[in-house]
Amino acid sequence: MAHASISVGWCDLDGAVVACPPPVKPRPPASSGPLRSVIVIPARLASTRLPRKLLLKETGKSVLQHTYESAVKAARPSGLWVAADGEEIAAEVRSFGGRVELTNPSCASGTDRVAEIARKLPAVDVIVNVQGDEPEISAAAIDLAVELLEKNPAAVMSTLATPIRTKEQLYDPACVKVVFDSRGQAIYFSRGPIPFPRFWDDSLLAAQPPHFYQHIGLYAYRRDFLLQLASMPRAEIEKIENLEQLRVLAAGQTILVGVIDEPTIGIDTPEDYRAFVERWQAR
Repeated sequence: MAHASISVGWCDLDGAVVACPPPVKPRPPASSGPLRSVIVIPARLASTRLPRKLLLKETGKSVLQHTYESAVKAARPSGLWVAADGEEIAAEVRSFGGRVELTNPSCASGTDRVAEIARKLPAVDVIVNVQGDEPEISAAAIDLAVELLEKNPAAVMSTLATPIRTKEQLYDPACVKVVFDSRGQAIYFSRGPIPFPRFWDDSLLAAQPPHFYQHIGLYAYRRDFLLQLASMPRAEIEKIENLEQLRVLAAGQTILVGVIDEPTIGIDTPEDYRAFVERWQAR
């Protein structure tokens, strides 16, 4: 990640994370050219299915540090913050040289935590929300999310998807699905299989182009829209599916969907973490 005007922890040539210079004064908005973007990782200590998962360190590094070091490799964003819910998370980030800001512990969601940081960054055009439990997130995925907004000024958000190739995954409510149109604009997100196959055939899973896509929970927001999002009322369909992104679609806004070849595997359960540790040890 190239140095820019936002103070942040960076990786040097030897892979060590060091402190950056303080932020510069806001620049006037540009009429053209790349959008100025930063990454914010919302980090909350509590987790239901895997307690304190962001601080697990069987690899010698915490899940949060792995995520930070993966995200900081992205080329388009100019800075990276962790938005911590408390001092224990903040201390962990400082221990590996990252940039961290304490946020209100009572934030209702990760989006609210990210927005709290965004309010302090008036010169930034785009905020990328990377989940703290995504230690294998790729730099290319983050860059793609920013690029989508650079190329499509009418869209307020972008996100990612990857093909689904197993029936188990398709019918798993923990795997959020997305359908989008020929322009890459999201039509709907659901915990159920979409599109729903009226007559099942296994060949549906091998189709090219794919019929089914898993939604990957990485978001890039235009800053102004992000600041509005938390104040928007929850849509009824959002309440039914318990998917916050449906609030955006219900409001008539555009979410762009970029397709990547491989899923980034979030860590939600002890089994997810064991699998991650095994993959890491096999490298």
